[in-house]
Amino acid sequence: MFKNKSYIGISFVILIFGIYAIPKIVDRVKNGDVVKGNRLDNVGAKTSKDTKLLTIGPAPKFELTNQDNQKISNENYKGKVYVLEFFFTTCPSICPKMNMSMLEIEKTFFGNPNFGIVSVTIDPKHDTPQVLKDHAKLLGVKSSNWNFLTGDRDVIMDLSNKGFNLYAGANDKVSGGFEHSGLFALIDKNGNIRCRKDEFGNPNIYYDGLDKKGVRDIQEDIKILLAE
Repeated sequence: MFKNKSYIGISFVILIFGIYAIPKIVDRVKNGDVVKGNRLDNVGAKTSKDTKLLTIGPAPKFELTNQDNQKISNENYKGKVYVLEFFFTTCPSICPKMNMSMLEIEKTFFGNPNFGIVSVTIDPKHDTPQVLKDHAKLLGVKSSNWNFLTGDRDVIMDLSNKGFNLYAGANDKVSGGFEHSGLFALIDKNGNIRCRKDEFGNPNIYYDGLDKKGVRDIQEDIKILLAE
């Protein structure tokens, strides 16, 4: 009997709480106040801070020749956000995938005068300005701010390996005769390399041009830099 009275008492308390609290919760949801609690504010602030892009340092300077036989340097991209890659036109492995990723990026930001792309060949002996021009046409490149660059081989290898720390090298044992990274560098309007953090808070200095997530991430971060 006492047990039944206890259940009745508990049920009564729950009923009173529901009558009092539920209308208030509903009102808070309607007014959007539920997401304004201190605990959620702290979570929101942490997320915003964590997703802020890091500044790695100044991008290496360069001056090379583009597909129109014009000298192009990092100064041509001053005030612009741009993505840079190393590739070669006869690459039988990762380059076609990198090309497709760059085309996707170009399409997203096509017509924006504050955005550009730089594709530097690591096989300048074969990839003359005319070869690069034909390659750009074959890909269907439309942006006037996408430069395909060639020049002295040693200068380009130093720019890749020592400047950006993106591996590139000749290797007769691999198909195509060259090895290189499939990563993209993101440079801001002030000429600095920028990136996001990984899940552990470490800098992901470059973006994977062979991975859908990497391409999605760099597009999100390009938008952030364009707005700065």
